[in-house]
Amino acid sequence: RINTKMSCIQEVAVDGVDVHVVTRTTGSVRLPSFVDQESITSSAPARREHSDSSWYAAVFLIINAALGAGLLDFPQAFDQAGGIAASLILQAVVLIFVVVALLVLARCAETYKCSTYQEVVQHTCGMHFQRICSIAIALYCYGTCITFLVIIGDFSDRLFASLYDASFCLKWYMRRDFVITAVSVFTILPMCFSQKIDFLKIPSALGVLSAFYLVFLVVLQYYIGGYVPQEMQREPGSVADVFGVIPVICFGYQCHVSSVPIYSCMEDRRIKTFSKTVLTAIFLTALMYTIAGVYGYLTFGHAVVSDILEMYDASNIFVLIGIVAMAAKIVTTYPILAFCGRIAVNDLYVQIKTHVEHITERQELWRRILVTSVWFTTSLIVACLVPGIGLVIHIIGSLAAVFIFVFPGICLLLTSMEKDVLYYYARTKWTMAASVLFIAIGMFIFGQVLTQSIMEATVGNGHASKISLCHLPALADILIGVAK
Repeated sequence: RINTKMSCIQEVAVDGVDVHVVTRTTGSVRLPSFVDQESITSSAPARREHSDSSWYAAVFLIINAALGAGLLDFPQAFDQAGGIAASLILQAVVLIFVVVALLVLARCAETYKCSTYQEVVQHTCGMHFQRICSIAIALYCYGTCITFLVIIGDFSDRLFASLYDASFCLKWYMRRDFVITAVSVFTILPMCFSQKIDFLKIPSALGVLSAFYLVFLVVLQYYIGGYVPQEMQREPGSVADVFGVIPVICFGYQCHVSSVPIYSCMEDRRIKTFSKTVLTAIFLTALMYTIAGVYGYLTFGHAVVSDILEMYDASNIFVLIGIVAMAAKIVTTYPILAFCGRIAVNDLYVQIKTHVEHITERQELWRRILVTSVWFTTSLIVACLVPGIGLVIHIIGSLAAVFIFVFPGICLLLTSMEKDVLYYYARTKWTMAASVLFIAIGMFIFGQVLTQSIMEATVGNGHASKISLCHLPALADILIGVAK
């Protein structure tokens, strides 16, 4: 029997979810003999002994965790927030909470000697909150996988519209639903069934270069693209629009699930050192997001859509390279997120099933196939039905707000109450007030944005999320509508 407080150890973090971090906290169980202990398990002390990293290496890991698909939607977020000035102010306010939450998680991790986000939640809030956290992480991974498949469809539309012509969707093999399905089945699905994902470590680490190239591309196209500047917003249309931008910002800066294991692997785990790491990483990440948002918005103005790459001409070699690089990042990142989601589902299964000690290799194999198949099939169906990434990012961005505001707020509240049970010190009262503020803001963002997103999905109002790249003759348009 061994203590299965385990993590899937890889050396890269993507889009806010740490790929070396989905942890099982299931007590002491007997693992089947076929499980490769060395490849998927490790205790926190062992990681600290062999994986100690410098503070500047931790900076890169946090940037890698935060910088990703959110770049595509940031220019439209600037438009929805009411222009550049309002967006920068709103982003600065949210970043204050982002940094404070990262430091709170690091303090709790050091206090309870935790090495993952889930362990922090379990030790400070209890097993029930830990299970909720695991479910939230699984849903976040699932939503991000859907976003990636939608982006593949956006890229195919852009490529065919530029390299073929505007009637490309008359060809069944150029339609986005067929392209999404074909690319997913033949390139992504085979990698999703693997029991280990160490073979994706290097290509996933290179994914951050794709994000940097995208920022470079947005700036370059502003100066040499020849696009006519459009009208820009001067103020937000409504308060609801402002709150609708917050999930996009949260999605972009959600590196909190990754931050705990990154902190636990640092050579110098003083809060002062980690503060320097966090401030440097968030500053550089904010710089990238701000550059992409400002230049993308200046280029297209109010006409900008949720996927900025859809606005560019793919016949331009620089744009073509950007599309191919981002597509490669998606193909190698989807299996990692699916793997992490599958492990989270397995954790919940292990916690619920009392006879898990008698699990066989055959049972594990069939459960892995079942979970992966359901995960992939449902995400593919949803991706084919969703018109653009804006709606999906809003929904999973509301989950990101839970990781940034709610769970850190609860952890801070309970640790403060534990240290001063009589609430004697004024510092305790101020800390508790700040904790309640964190929780209230997080729950409000989650509820309000999720409700607004569902209403937009059902009613169809809200900002345009997609540019129409396929222009059909009137008769063909009618026939396709009837066929659907």
